[in-house]
Amino acid sequence: MSRWRLGPVSLAFLLLLQGTAVVVLLSWYSQGSLCRRPPPAQGKVHVLLVSSWRSGSSFLGQVFSQHPSVFYLMEPAWHVWTQLSDYGSRKLKMAVRDLVRSVFQCDLSAVEAYLPEQHNVSSLFMWSQSRALCSPPACALAARDRLSDPNECKKQCDARGLRGAEAACRSYSHVVLKEVRFFELESLYPLLRDPSLDLRIVHLVRDPRAVMFSREKTAGAFYRDNGIVLDHAKVPDQQMQLEVIQEVCRSHVRIHEQATQRPPDFLRGRYKMVRYEDIARNTLDEVNDLYQFVGLEMTTRVGEWIYKVTHGKDYRGGIFQIVSQNATYLSQAWRATLEHSKVVRIQELCKGAMSLLGYRIVNSVQEQKGVSVDTVIPKEGYEFSWLPAKTETDKGN
Repeated sequence: MSRWRLGPVSLAFLLLLQGTAVVVLLSWYSQGSLCRRPPPAQGKVHVLLVSSWRSGSSFLGQVFSQHPSVFYLMEPAWHVWTQLSDYGSRKLKMAVRDLVRSVFQCDLSAVEAYLPEQHNVSSLFMWSQSRALCSPPACALAARDRLSDPNECKKQCDARGLRGAEAACRSYSHVVLKEVRFFELESLYPLLRDPSLDLRIVHLVRDPRAVMFSREKTAGAFYRDNGIVLDHAKVPDQQMQLEVIQEVCRSHVRIHEQATQRPPDFLRGRYKMVRYEDIARNTLDEVNDLYQFVGLEMTTRVGEWIYKVTHGKDYRGGIFQIVSQNATYLSQAWRATLEHSKVVRIQELCKGAMSLLGYRIVNSVQEQKGVSVDTVIPKEGYEFSWLPAKTETDKGN
């Protein structure tokens, strides 16, 4: 039997060809080309609004939700924390991250894993706060360019299963999720590197003294969340609120520094911090700035709605309730009623965060209740750049 033999030249050629193929394959693999998902569909933008409880995030979420180009969901990770409440936040962060990724991709099956077997759209946490779920194609209640009424939505837009919600999600240019259950950014790095996502992070912060004032009025609503935030540490009830506030302050510093002090290349230009107090004082300017950051344009209807809900006289707004209120008054209401001893304690626990984020310490009851001291430092006094900010420790050296 004759055998096929390769000459030295042919053998060398085949070895060279094989080596070239290996190099190409390794190159493709290192760039993720072999397993890379399709590029973002039609330039879809994904926005994660990261904040903490009682920081104005429900209002800012509605600023996005009411926009006709936005599919919005409020705190989908609520379902994770509700069903897995025996765990602490550190053990749940990956489950939260994976659920958020799926929702950004308009795949709600990850949410369904935490819902009853027979479920409706109304099984989603605060579903009626999403204008997109009250508009076509999810529901024929109101045209997409019209503002939504949550009460009417509850009456007319509930539907069996979540396939209609997924179809609605796919039809929008922007998917916006509001979450209060991220305490760092590293767990989000895979999402920021994912070529199928164009992720922008909006980080909303608020004066911790105002947060405490608001939390005290609705303390019972956060008992389960408090335990998860503190990893179920044995903390006396009277101390729990302060412990949570301290952890929230730490998380704001952690997130802000991770995004601004030598951030990875994939994070640059994709993070924006905003203070609730700046939104309250200059609402339309701040919202326009946020819209520009995520690629949206203000509409007349949304602008009129924003003005209406920030210039009302109703100061009673309940938990998650968006009513017409005086936003500037609300942002400073803590100064008139929060006990000064608590103010002092919060300032001790959150001193670093307050300095970093631009909140001024008050040193007496007179300073707290008086109008001569502005507790919000003007933006130009604290605004960051990509260069590392000097900490208080650095300044002392």
